Amino acid sequence: MEFSILAIILVLVVAFLAGMESILDQFQFHQPIIACSLIGLATGHLSEGIILGGALQLLALGWANIGAAVAPDAALASVASAIIFIKAGDFSDTGRQIAIATAVTLGTVGLVLTMFVRTLSVVIVHRADHAAANGNFRGVEFWHYVALACQGLRVAIPAGLLMFIPSSSVQKALESLPAWFTEGMTIGGGMVVAVGFAMVINLMATKEVWPFFFLGFALAPISQLTLIAIGIIGLCIAIVYLNLSKNKGGGGGGNSSSGDPLGDILNDY
Repeated sequence: MEFSILAIILVLVVAFLAGMESILDQFQFHQPIIACSLIGLATGHLSEGIILGGALQLLALGWANIGAAVAPDAALASVASAIIFIKAGDFSDTGRQIAIATAVTLGTVGLVLTMFVRTLSVVIVHRADHAAANGNFRGVEFWHYVALACQGLRVAIPAGLLMFIPSSSVQKALESLPAWFTEGMTIGGGMVVAVGFAMVINLMATKEVWPFFFLGFALAPISQLTLIAIGIIGLCIAIVYLNLSKNKGGGGGGNSSSGDPLGDILNDY
């Protein structure tokens, strides 16, 4: 499918914000569940974008910077794969797995663009240092905005190029993929989802959180309850739990360990 002018503008705005957020980490626009959903909303395929974003989010859970090793570019992977997924028009499981495989490849390619922009940022930082030495605060602010805009353009420019590629070319390229590749991506995608769930369970494996986990499985089969209703129920139970915990802590006269070392450290702060 071809994008309208309004859709192209909205997609470029989302791509620009995702590129900046991959550095700022403040509003999380670069996370797949948000970026893909916004791309789907901008192009009129919200449900498809949410489904793709949810699958990619489980994959991106394992993407993290380790020392000097930079993780794959989640912003470019999310935006570009959502554009390709929607332009191809194949919203089946096979099309989604191909989009996920494309996201992994684009995330690796995005590392090259990130290295280029970070190298350019060194020059920009020197300009900001020169402005600071002269007492030019507006100059320091200006060069900070320039460096941030470069990060946004790092994702917006490839997204713009993808949108001007004819849909027929995208469909032919995807249809030319051999069956062994698409089937392999389907199997691999299922394994990645399982690993993502395992990581989530590992993070929430504390005695305080397990009841909410099992309660979610108990409420999920009730077809009359929507996801919003289940979310409201969970939020209310969490608020009640937090209030009871505070009352218990105030009456006991001391702080008890929760069994989660990281949680205890965060609570101390």
